[in-house]
Amino acid sequence: MLLPKILDPFIARSPVSVMVRGTLQRLFDGESLQVVFDDHAQRQYTRKLTFFHCIRVMSDVVFKTVPSVSAWYETYGQELAATRQALYEKLNHMEPGVSGALVRHSAEVLMPVVREMKHLPAALLPGYRVRVLDGNHLTGTEHRLVELRRLRAATLPGQSLALYDPQFDLVTDVVCCEDAYAQERTMLPEILRRIVPGDCLVADRNFCTTGFLAAIDVLPAFFVIRQHATLKPKALGERRRAGKDEHGRMLYEQWVEVSEARTGRTLKLRRITIQLKKPTKDGEMEIHLLTNLPEKDADAVKVASLYADRWTIEHAFEHLTEDLRCEIDTLAYPRAALFGFCVAVMAYNAVSAVKSATRAAWGEEFVEEELSMFYLTLEVARVNEGMEIAVEERHWEIFARMNDEEFGQTLMDLAGRMRLSQYRKHKRGPKRPPPKKISGRERHHVSTFRLLAQRK
Repeated sequence: MLLPKILDPFIARSPVSVMVRGTLQRLFDGESLQVVFDDHAQRQYTRKLTFFHCIRVMSDVVFKTVPSVSAWYETYGQELAATRQALYEKLNHMEPGVSGALVRHSAEVLMPVVREMKHLPAALLPGYRVRVLDGNHLTGTEHRLVELRRLRAATLPGQSLALYDPQFDLVTDVVCCEDAYAQERTMLPEILRRIVPGDCLVADRNFCTTGFLAAIDVLPAFFVIRQHATLKPKALGERRRAGKDEHGRMLYEQWVEVSEARTGRTLKLRRITIQLKKPTKDGEMEIHLLTNLPEKDADAVKVASLYADRWTIEHAFEHLTEDLRCEIDTLAYPRAALFGFCVAVMAYNAVSAVKSATRAAWGEEFVEEELSMFYLTLEVARVNEGMEIAVEERHWEIFARMNDEEFGQTLMDLAGRMRLSQYRKHKRGPKRPPPKKISGRERHHVSTFRLLAQRK
């Protein structure tokens, strides 16, 4: 589909920025966003400030186009029929269920597009949808609220649990919690509502409870979860050697049995033991993984590999923290901070769709080994403001009108115009060991000029 001529200069100079802006246009379709809000808002309502307005403000902050919500209002506030205080009130009362639904909406819009692209990574476990579960605590905010001003301690605005699809590199769901001190396990009932038959959940030991394992098994769905130290399964026979993992570590397998106290239901599970070469920070030399996957579909080596892929969600959180602004320290109210985090996750999914198009155009090796997400998002922030001034909103609407096939093809065509040198990582060699430090007890400061002169 032909794009408006007004976009040609930007396509020539920065196709990535057009790809990201077009993807966001597809996600920020006003009607569909209003449906998301209406379906999940329980008490909040819309008057002059719409849900779309709030997302637009936050997305500019997330992409670092502006440094804060206040700075956005200073520049663009005349476009809103509301005061600065009204904008903050709207953000501060954004319901956690609405924020989480926004992430789910972005994955539902982009998943059909990404599925159709070429050079997709192979399925981690054929016949199953692998989903990684992990938690994320938002970092401390500025002490702007009256209740926080007397405190020196970090003030935490909340936490979340995220479900991530490692094959398509999309965060498919987020469950938000305003209380940073709440136990992660209290959010597991919400996670269970988002797991469907055939899913395979990969998670760390924090989520290893007999009730959670039994609930997944009943669906029926599947899991690979590290055994928690408090869980004491009953061994059913001797453990046997089961090969080595990709790092050369010895694997063992054993059938075990666990019982759920509340219902008395018994689960027969496989326990895969990874014998470590170095102890963990807790001094453990073995890691135990519990799974209900059939042996014919996943042997011990595959189970260990699935658990190793759990770290891909850590890379996603790292990108959210370093390249996007997912934790906005000026937003001290929990609901506003969680909304900002979810808009950042939505932006991550948009950039991930751009990565998939880049993979289709330039191959797996470039995306995995050479593509710098830092330079990609920096380019978007650099070009976005000028693009917004030069291109009216109506010219972007074509991206929302395309069907999935047309949209995917458009992204791949634009990706083919990228100048790869702009987005390559600058890899450094191995780090040198740091020299021994000279104490500063007697000499508190030195002249850099004189030190450099000594070098000559």
